[in-house]
Amino acid sequence: MLLEAFLTKTPATLDELWIRVHRALQRHPLCRNVEFEIVRMPRTRRTNWTISLHSVSGSALFEAHEIVADIQEAYELAAAA
Repeated sequence: MLLEAFLTKTPATLDELWIRVHRALQRHPLCRNVEFEIVRMPRTRRTNWTISLHSVSGSALFEAHEIVADIQEAYELAAAA
């Protein structure tokens, strides 16, 4: 039961996800100029959304990918009401 609570992702809207990703990228000095968009995907076991990164410098690519992966582990796109 405790493990299930730990593995459960928090539902978030597209706007909430955008804010979380934007703020996380802004905190990293190499990722401050990264442009992105959130893309809905068919639900899989792991996620139902992904990030399309634009204007990423080579030095920021790894860090931006890691930041997005951490957020994807914690949040799932909430179902539309």
